Amino acid sequence: MKTRISVRTRMAAALCATALAATACASSDDGDKDSSGARTSPQDLYKDGLVNPEKDPGEPVDGGTLRMAEYSEAVVLDPTKTYPTGSTGLNVMASIYDTLMRYNPETKGYDPQLAESLASDDNITWTLTLRDGVKFTDGTALDADAVVASIQRFITNRGLHGQILGANLKSMVATDKSTVTFTFNGAWARFPSLLAAGPGLILAPAAYADPASFKPIGAGPFVLESQAPGEKTVVKANEDYFGGRPHLDKIEFLQLGPDQTKLESLEAGEVDAVYVSSEKVVKDLVAKGYAGNMSAVSGVPTINFNHREGTATADVRVRQAVELAFDANTFLERTTGSDVLADRGLMGATSIWKTGVEPVETDPAAAKKLVEEAKADGFDGKLHYVGLSDATSKSGAVAIKAMLDAVGFDVQLDLVSAVGDVVKKVYVDGDFDLARGSNSIPDSDPYAALDTAMDSTSGANPGRYASPEMDGLLAELRAADGPEEGGATLAKIEELWKKDAVYLNVGFGGFLEAWNDNVHGITPTTQTAVLFDDAWLSK
Repeated sequence: MKTRISVRTRMAAALCATALAATACASSDDGDKDSSGARTSPQDLYKDGLVNPEKDPGEPVDGGTLRMAEYSEAVVLDPTKTYPTGSTGLNVMASIYDTLMRYNPETKGYDPQLAESLASDDNITWTLTLRDGVKFTDGTALDADAVVASIQRFITNRGLHGQILGANLKSMVATDKSTVTFTFNGAWARFPSLLAAGPGLILAPAAYADPASFKPIGAGPFVLESQAPGEKTVVKANEDYFGGRPHLDKIEFLQLGPDQTKLESLEAGEVDAVYVSSEKVVKDLVAKGYAGNMSAVSGVPTINFNHREGTATADVRVRQAVELAFDANTFLERTTGSDVLADRGLMGATSIWKTGVEPVETDPAAAKKLVEEAKADGFDGKLHYVGLSDATSKSGAVAIKAMLDAVGFDVQLDLVSAVGDVVKKVYVDGDFDLARGSNSIPDSDPYAALDTAMDSTSGANPGRYASPEMDGLLAELRAADGPEEGGATLAKIEELWKKDAVYLNVGFGGFLEAWNDNVHGITPTTQTAVLFDDAWLSK
């Protein structure tokens, strides 16, 4: 049990860090005009794929060091310990390990990357075929046994979506040196998404042979050269990469601070590429013609409810009253200065998965009535809110307290300085009624994020919400290969999510990786990340 808690805590810490990052998706701005005066609506901005793509970059040139200002730092390059998303380390980890598959935002499908192919006739049994002759940078073969061992380690150590993979996996077998066969308990149409993300980061056996001394050994286009915590991580070209030596000599993944600082550094030529989410900075970059990759996400930020027995929010009337009292526009105005990205629906306004289910409307009178009903049954009106104590988070907490106190609640603010303290209170101790969070649900695969947040067996389900009906609907969604097949199921999920008041969505947003016009060949993939195997710098 001690080991399980430690793994859950580590994963929860990463989730909380991402939540704090994602809340910057809305930023002070007028919501209508960019710096050039042109209108730039969320519908224009927040769509997956390349923005301002160049038409003819010319022939690739070898050499040079690409300097990228990252969103946050991957201090540990073990994908079971660092949350493998673009905003929290997947960019650098994918450069070292590569991924078996890659998400293609143009086709909305998945292309082979490190793998040769991935195929299924029924979406239950999937056959992964590996490329011949691929080796890890320590000289050992990247074969089926290595793939099975790496993925099994990811599942055992509960890497991001590892629990979902393990729970649905009937068998994973190396049928020969170049073939792995996955068999699931039911259809899983978007299974390739996992092999484009954390589970698809294949580690050499020597990387984790000594649990006390992890070594970042992969088969990606780059190898680790150096790390300076809080400053930069440097990778250099893998001379023996299966796809040929990359064009770049090196990549420096830098830590520069706020998005505005990154924008200024990009404009000054001090960096070649940046990773940002601030609405204002995103709009400025797009309006100024910078090329880049946009990854849209829903559910940023959220307010999590504790469903555990004995808590005030175990009563659905209390949760519904909070939903009715909450005003997303006011909250975002207070915390970011702009309400343009407010959206109470399960999926954001620009999502291809938007269901049309009407979101909860703010209704203080209805909220007050529910609070009075709960008090008549013994509820004392007190709610325990957990959040961070920085200025922005405190502004949000104060706004929530004002909204809820106005309808009869008595909100007690518990604001702490460290993310780790939030993790312990929410994920380990369950010591909260309300807590700020984020889901960052991508259009490429909403199932995985929704299952992580709401499945009754998920270790990253912050409120321990449990519903057999929801579990069944999530299983139905797993079988869907896009909104055409899964839209009706997602609508049922949203109706139940709304009725049960599982958690409260505040808005939507996106992450943008943007680069100067001397940068070419960066390839978008899943989890708000990009790949650099074909990247190059013009002289």
